[in-house]
Amino acid sequence: MSTLSDLIAKHGEPNKANIEWLTLLLSEWQLVADLLFADLVLWVPSKEGEFIAVGHARPSSAATIFFRDITGETIKKEWLPLAKQAFDSGEIAILKTSDSTAGLPTKLSAIPVRRASSSNEQNAPIALITRHTNIADSRTPNKLQINYVNCGNELLAMVSEGNFPDFSTPTGPRRGAPRANDGLLRLDVDGIVTFASPNGLSAFNRLGIAGELEGKSLAEAATKIVKKQSTVDESLPLVLTGKAPWRADLESTNLTLSIRAIPLVKAGARIGAIVLCREITELRRQEQELLTKDAIIREIHHRVKNNLQTVASVMRIQTRRSDNPEVKDALEQAIRRVSAIALVHNTLAEGFGEEVNFDEVFADSMRLVGELASENSKTLKLRIDGKFGKMKSDQATPLAVALTELVTNAATHGLGSHGGLIAINTKRTPKQLSIEVEDNGVGLKKDSIGTGLGTQIIKTLIEGELRGKISWFSPKEGGTKVSITIPL
Repeated sequence: MSTLSDLIAKHGEPNKANIEWLTLLLSEWQLVADLLFADLVLWVPSKEGEFIAVGHARPSSAATIFFRDITGETIKKEWLPLAKQAFDSGEIAILKTSDSTAGLPTKLSAIPVRRASSSNEQNAPIALITRHTNIADSRTPNKLQINYVNCGNELLAMVSEGNFPDFSTPTGPRRGAPRANDGLLRLDVDGIVTFASPNGLSAFNRLGIAGELEGKSLAEAATKIVKKQSTVDESLPLVLTGKAPWRADLESTNLTLSIRAIPLVKAGARIGAIVLCREITELRRQEQELLTKDAIIREIHHRVKNNLQTVASVMRIQTRRSDNPEVKDALEQAIRRVSAIALVHNTLAEGFGEEVNFDEVFADSMRLVGELASENSKTLKLRIDGKFGKMKSDQATPLAVALTELVTNAATHGLGSHGGLIAINTKRTPKQLSIEVEDNGVGLKKDSIGTGLGTQIIKTLIEGELRGKISWFSPKEGGTKVSITIPL
C-alpha cells in the first residue's frame, strides 16, 4: 500500500510542510469520524485538475458505506463539482440532495483543509475532506448523538480554518490513548462541563467524583482526587480546563484515567474544549511491571559484567605470578575472551532492549587487540569497512568472542614481527551478515587450520552457536583471509 508521500508525489505537487500537516491530520481524524458517525475521505488536488484519495477513515460508531478501500482512486464525477466549490471558495460545501454510495442514500459535504499559519491570514486550502453520512437508518438522534455530531462539526470547522490538528500535541505512543466511545466531556470556555457521555460520567464516578458533572467545573471536581496524590502531573490543570491539547493521567487510590483535551477554536478564539477519558489502570500496572523487569534485567547484566571483570582481574594476578610462558599465554588468551563477553553485558546493562549496537562492542574489542600489539612492540593498523548494525544479545556474545579471537590470532601469528594491516569488511542484508577478516601477514601454513584451541573455539562459536559458515584461505597476493556468513 502506498504511503501519503508516495501518493502525493505520484499525483500531486509534493510539499514537505503540507505532507507533514496531512500526516498529522490522518493520525487524528479517526476521532472526527467516530464523532460524526460518518466516513471521511481525504483528497489532494492532482496535476490533471482532479482529486486523488490519499486517506480514508471508517467510523467505529456506525456502519461504513465504503466496503473497499478507495485510497489512490480519483474522485467520482458526481462529487467533483461540490469538491471544486469547497476547494476554490475555501468554505464548507453541502450537497443539497442526497447522494448514493454502494446503493445507500448518503448525505455528502466537502470541507477544505488548511495548514496552520503563523500570521492571522488564512492559507489557501491544501486538500479536501468529503464527509459521507449514511441516512438509510435515519432516526431521531438522542442527546449523546447530538453532542457527538456537534463536537465533530466543530472539529471539521477547525480543520477548514487550519486550527486542527495542533502541532503542539505530543506525538508519543498511542497505546492507551482515549477514544470517543471511551468517554467524552464537552467544556465551555470557562471549563464548565456542558455535556458528559455515559461512559465519561461513569469513569469519573469510579474515580471518586460523585454525582453529575454537567454544570460543574471539571478542574474543581477533580481537585479532591488530586489532593490525595503524592505527585501530580504538571500538565493536569491545563488538560482539565481544556486549555492545552495534551494528555495527562488522573489517579485515585485504585483507578487511573488517561485524559486528553482538545481545545476548540473559532475565528482564532477559544470557545471551549473536548475532553476524552479512558480507564487505563491495568495498562499502567503492566507498564510498571515491564519497567521493573527491565531494571532487573539491566542490573543482572551489570552484575554479570562486574563478575566477569573480577574473573579477568584474578587471571591477570595469576599471570603476573606465573613463570611459565605457556601458562601466561593461556591466561592472557582467556582474559581476552572473558573481556569480550563482559563488553557485551556492559552494553546490555546500559541499554533498554535485548539488542546491542555491535559496532560499539566491536570497537571496544579491537582496543584489547591494540593493547596486545603494543605489548609485543608491533605496529598494528585496523581498517573496518561497513556496519554490523544491531544484533540480539544471544548472537552478539559469541560473535564478539569469535571476532576478537580471529583478530588476535591475526595480530599474534599472522602478521610478521613488525606488524601489518588487518582489514575487516562487513556486508549486511535483512537475512544475512557477511564478514571478511584479512591480513597482509605471512599466510597460512599447510594443515594448520583447526589445530589450535583458538581456531576450535572460533569454529564452535560460528558454526555451533550462530549456525553460520566460516572458511580460511590464503590469497595469491599473500596473507590470510577468513570469510564468515551468519544468518539473521
